[in-house]
Amino acid sequence: MILKKAYFVFLFTLVTSTVLFAQKVKDSIVVLDEVVLTDAKLIRFSNGVKIRVLSDSILKSSNSSLTDLLRFNSTIYFKENGYGMVSSPSFRGTSAQQTAVVWNGININSQLNGQTDFNTIIPENYNNVVVRSGGGSVQYGSGAIGGSIHLNDELSFKKDASQSVLLSYGSFNSKKASFNTTAGDEKWTYNFGINYMDSDNDYKYLETDKVNENGEFNSVNINASFGYFISNHHLLKFYHNTFIGDRNFSSTLTAPSNSNYEDVTTRSLIEWNHFNTKSAGKLKLAYLSEEYKYFANKDTDRFTFGNSKNILANYDYKLYLNKVTLNGIAEYSNIRGEGTSIENVERNFFSTTVLMSHNVNDKLNYGISIRQEFVNDYDSPFIVSVDGKYQFSSMYSATINASKNYRVPTFNDLYWTGAGASGNKDLVPESSLQLDLGNVFTYKNVEIKLNGYYLNVDNLIQWRPNGIVWTPVNVAKTENYGAELEVAFNKSFGKHDFNFNGGFAYTIAENKETGKQLLYVPKEKVTTGVSYSYNNWGAFYQMLYNGKAYSTTDNTDFVKGYSVSNLGLKRSLDLNKKVNLDVLIKVNNLFNKNYQNVAYRPMPNRNFQLQIITKF
Repeated sequence: MILKKAYFVFLFTLVTSTVLFAQKVKDSIVVLDEVVLTDAKLIRFSNGVKIRVLSDSILKSSNSSLTDLLRFNSTIYFKENGYGMVSSPSFRGTSAQQTAVVWNGININSQLNGQTDFNTIIPENYNNVVVRSGGGSVQYGSGAIGGSIHLNDELSFKKDASQSVLLSYGSFNSKKASFNTTAGDEKWTYNFGINYMDSDNDYKYLETDKVNENGEFNSVNINASFGYFISNHHLLKFYHNTFIGDRNFSSTLTAPSNSNYEDVTTRSLIEWNHFNTKSAGKLKLAYLSEEYKYFANKDTDRFTFGNSKNILANYDYKLYLNKVTLNGIAEYSNIRGEGTSIENVERNFFSTTVLMSHNVNDKLNYGISIRQEFVNDYDSPFIVSVDGKYQFSSMYSATINASKNYRVPTFNDLYWTGAGASGNKDLVPESSLQLDLGNVFTYKNVEIKLNGYYLNVDNLIQWRPNGIVWTPVNVAKTENYGAELEVAFNKSFGKHDFNFNGGFAYTIAENKETGKQLLYVPKEKVTTGVSYSYNNWGAFYQMLYNGKAYSTTDNTDFVKGYSVSNLGLKRSLDLNKKVNLDVLIKVNNLFNKNYQNVAYRPMPNRNFQLQIITKF
């Protein structure tokens, strides 16, 4: 059966290949690029992997969160418990815990629950956001089963100084303000940004007499980066991020809520690079912390809590041997956690990784990667990945990647006291095998990518009732397969610029025991984005369609399929030689559609946003 479905993926990809546009990256070793890039292995050791970079202009047109950005610009489906509430991705039908979020090369998924809440990430604070499809556990560790999302602070060593102030106001008394400053020259550079958001979030539930009660939220996000060339062969870098959130959890159509959730997340990373024409090395030291308080009744002082602290050391060494690049990575981390429902716990973790990339000639390159971990509280699997790309002609290339991937049990999985006196230490990591086949054609200004994939997951960790308590157990096996199509067209003539991006995903994700589609995995998703600019004017339109998604394991109940559109108008004004003003007016849910992506949790009706960015 597995071979039959893998063959389906291959046949579908081969037969339905159409004209695509591919940008061939020049394969030359530029050591400076390697050390200035936050995560050079994302490109160098991913020859056969589908990667999409979301540029700065796309980031600024998103509403406020990583959820908003990726909902309209990727094939990822999001479960969102009301707008601004907890947001969980489903990447190729996998779970939120099986999607890795990587900040400047470091996996930042929660040590407590194994996932990242995408409504706590502010994309406009980063230079770019990268979507990497397919398994990436060899490079990025636990959770990179369906894919990974990369948040990158890129350093720019050039003589420059600039500041920008963003002010935004919209429906539901939604306010946003941010300040960013950057400066530097050929030897040093820094960037600092602070962002504040606040909303009453009291939108109307369409076709009812209700509103989104108890939905208020506010947050502060701080980003900082710094780089300094100690000498021609040594570079020092520093990155920091702090997120402080305070939000109520919304009511549903059927149940009121008076709960509140407060969380603080900090990430600090210092990195020393040393390099020459034949090799490059980097030493990373990082400190990551997360803590939360949950108030079931916000009017009382009673709460549950959890926190974790992670100290990490990583050494990465690359050696350039003519057409072969070798990369060895050693990493150690000490993780401590505690909370209301888990005892004080500690995890010591050591991993070794070897990556190899071989550019055989101008047409063929491939890579082989392996990883082994050593952990004190579970047995970690040995994992491997292979990938390759062949350029058949200037118009067509094909890619392939295959890998074994994994996800480790989280602190909540292993040590939650409800599972017994000392938790459930018999859990083993989830493991998966995946195959991805891609086709890329190039023709003038058109880009179309088509990928077919197959993914099999064993030992899926699920929480199930055991008497009067819920406990985590390794019970399920799943298999996911499908196809993704991406189309892009860019055309400039005179002062006119036109851009089109479209995507289609077909996803089958089934529990092998029951044959049923997994929860909240629509079989179809379509995205479309069109933008046009002339001189200092610009306009864009976004459309998203999600097919129906099942809300029960027996597939008897579901949330209906829906489409939702956004429309925006932009105007740039040069107030003088030093001050520039960008004005954006955006209408979200243009056609006022009544829709849900989680059962009984309506999303906002038509709403408006005015944004002004002053650059000086």
